[in-house]
Amino acid sequence: MPFFKKIINKHTMSLATSAAMPLIGMLSLSLMAHHLSKVDFGNYIFFLITFLLADTFRTGFMQTSLIKYYAGANRGKAMNMAGSAWYVGFILTAIIVLADLLLYLFYKDPSPDVEATIKWFGIIYLCTLPSAIASWILQAEERFDKLLLLQIINQGGFLLMLVLLIFFNRINFDTVIYSYFAINIVISLIAVFMGWAKIHTVKYKSRQGINELIHFGKYSVGTSIGASLLRSSDTFIIKLMFRPEMVAVYYMPQRLLEIFEIPIRAGVSTALPELSAAVHRKNDEEVVAIMKRYAGMLTVMLLPVAIVAFIIGGFIFDLLFGHKYEGTESVNIFRFFMCYVMLMPIDRFFGITLDIIGKPRLNMTKVVIMLIVNVVGDFVGILIFHSLYAVAVASLFTFFSGVLFGYWALKKHLKFTIRDIFSLGYSQLKEVIAHLLQKNKTDKVEV
Repeated sequence: MPFFKKIINKHTMSLATSAAMPLIGMLSLSLMAHHLSKVDFGNYIFFLITFLLADTFRTGFMQTSLIKYYAGANRGKAMNMAGSAWYVGFILTAIIVLADLLLYLFYKDPSPDVEATIKWFGIIYLCTLPSAIASWILQAEERFDKLLLLQIINQGGFLLMLVLLIFFNRINFDTVIYSYFAINIVISLIAVFMGWAKIHTVKYKSRQGINELIHFGKYSVGTSIGASLLRSSDTFIIKLMFRPEMVAVYYMPQRLLEIFEIPIRAGVSTALPELSAAVHRKNDEEVVAIMKRYAGMLTVMLLPVAIVAFIIGGFIFDLLFGHKYEGTESVNIFRFFMCYVMLMPIDRFFGITLDIIGKPRLNMTKVVIMLIVNVVGDFVGILIFHSLYAVAVASLFTFFSGVLFGYWALKKHLKFTIRDIFSLGYSQLKEVIAHLLQKNKTDKVEV
């Protein structure tokens, strides 16, 4: 039992949140795909994509900036930034909700998916604001246990509602949207009444706090939108340049690559408040140490996994997808992806460190450069080689460009080397494993 207490910490809680939520979400989508009509399921997907796009704008504008100014700050500053975040968040949300209301009143579209999205989008977007702010504050406070609980109630509650709708044979687009709306209302009420959203801090807002969030957010939202375009650019280019079925051939290895992003997202969630606290203490050496520790450990952890995945890529595809993609480029594209997995943690942590030290413009520039390299690389590679493999190879150059620019930009402000990242990551990982094994051995002796 003490061993399990030892391993249950903010890191494992963050990892559980990052891993469980996509899995529950995927299960919910799978249930809807099986039990909704094609029209209803298509309508829901259109609504979900539209909602997530708008949510990306709000999250990109506010999440990193709030964590940066909140984590590690004294109580007065933290309350000021939380209240200012409520003000900025409400203004952003109100603008989008007003635009949706105007569309609802004056725009008439014969497509049922567009009509349904316009009808429900605004009210759901508004009711998710408290839960969104609560999740960012909980992350800044490193209360990943509460954040995990909030997310499980959200995703798990929606999944339970879907199961009940299926059981009573009442599932359709309208009832799914009602359920989505209801669970988000419940989550926001929980966040408010439990005090996690800190809505009372609105009275502590200030013009300076609002300006700080807006100044930082105008760059971080550009980074978020650029990263979203970077993820989707390959799909659009493949659809333009190849047969339609080739989109799915490339999409499958892309989805598998998301498995490697789960520990990276978890690491980013726990590192952000630590980095912010170090910046508030004006301790550049601590900032460098935190960045190197997380980026290095994740790189060293993912490297052997990527090697094994490269070797048994064919078996993985047969296991997950049967023989449907046998003889296609999917397996080899997946192997190409494994060649640059080790660059992903370094690239991500270079980016968030630039944000936290107050250089969000440079992080946005890094993402824009990666997007340009990816798009140009895709088109040039396809025109020369006429192969889907060219798109995968272009992604390798994309991540190299991100790492190189991030390293150049950070070196102007912090002292470190790439070699430091690998060496510290390896030594830290060895220490963690040895500590856990020693603890487990001690527990057995005591028993």
